Amino acid sequence: MGLPELKQTTTEARLAALSLPEGGCLEAARRAAVARVQTMGLPDRRDEYWKYTRPDTLTAADAPAAAVFDSGEAPMFDSFDRLRIVFVDGVFDAEASDDLALEGVSIERLADIDRKDIHWAKDIYGVLEARGQSPVERPLAALNTAFATDGVVIHVTGKPSKPINLVYQHASENSDAILHHVIKVDSGAEATILENGPAASRFNKAMEIDIADTGKLHLVRAQGRDHERRAATHLFARLGTESVFKSFTLTVNGVLTRNEAVVEFLGDDAVAHLAGACVGDGDFHHDDTVFVTHDAVNCESRQVFKKVLRNGATGVFQGKILVKEGAQKTDGYQISQSLLLDDDSQFLAKPELEIYADDVACSHGSTSGAIDEDGLFYLRSRGVPEAEATDLMTLAFLAEAVEEIEDDEIAASINDRLYGWLARRR
Repeated sequence: MGLPELKQTTTEARLAALSLPEGGCLEAARRAAVARVQTMGLPDRRDEYWKYTRPDTLTAADAPAAAVFDSGEAPMFDSFDRLRIVFVDGVFDAEASDDLALEGVSIERLADIDRKDIHWAKDIYGVLEARGQSPVERPLAALNTAFATDGVVIHVTGKPSKPINLVYQHASENSDAILHHVIKVDSGAEATILENGPAASRFNKAMEIDIADTGKLHLVRAQGRDHERRAATHLFARLGTESVFKSFTLTVNGVLTRNEAVVEFLGDDAVAHLAGACVGDGDFHHDDTVFVTHDAVNCESRQVFKKVLRNGATGVFQGKILVKEGAQKTDGYQISQSLLLDDDSQFLAKPELEIYADDVACSHGSTSGAIDEDGLFYLRSRGVPEAEATDLMTLAFLAEAVEEIEDDEIAASINDRLYGWLARRR
């Protein structure tokens, strides 16, 4: 059965606006991804996992214009000693970036390895994304695999002495960026990756992460702060035995942000924590869609997502934990909560558990509500002005998500930046 006419037209128009890179070791993966897009069609509101979020500006042939926003503040993570890799409107900027040499890790541009006939990234590029298409189709991720021409390929072989910072700068009002990153973590290796910046007027990013037995990866993202930007990000992670993956995402500003995460446990005794915090004001739509599959014994997954919304902002959370038969002693936890600072904002949640093993401890919960009046009264009775008291309670609400960041200094910097943003809105 063919695609509905509108979906077919949208898909053909988007594909026609892009050029497929040819040759190199990734060509087969790219062509397979194009075929997936053509079969699935780009998403529309009739798709189950897009019923809360309008995808039309993400699937249009041309990117909507977005004014470049100058916050006048230092970029996130600038106070840290880190290896800095800069992309401007989705294109690697060698002059603004540091030397890519760092002990315990090798870093290459996707554009460079795409011209080679043989490379280890061939075993990961598009492979995890393709696995993540079932049972939920993710056509924007397949589109990324097909047409991304830049990104980084990171092989973590040891324990680098400092984080790797991917910086996404927005310079053109009509930029339409597609980036794809591949990360391989060897057994016993460990690294931290930081991401920050608005990236482009429209941003489609995919990250495929393969963590070997006993490997560890920490990912901290700060999205924003351009008011008019639109972004769809996709994270695919595959975990081996006793491996650890911890991810935190902070989102502020933006008309539309959709963050998808797909995590698969293939080795026993592994741990994955996924957390997110967003602060939305006005014309702001933020969607976290998460799918975690337990297919190994004694693994732990934790999802913690918090959203603070006001002036008509909208937050969405769709999270699922799938425990396959034989994945005994699974510990799966999921919580999604929103703090609505007015009556015009809304939070839409769809938490799910699907369990086929009988020796598990899984739970999920979702709540939405206004600020705690008793707590607000307590602070005000001790001389704290109402606006500042509201900000302090907002930070306390977000704290459970921020605490998922393992590095205390990075967590403190996130809290400091959040407090500064909130204070300027008083």
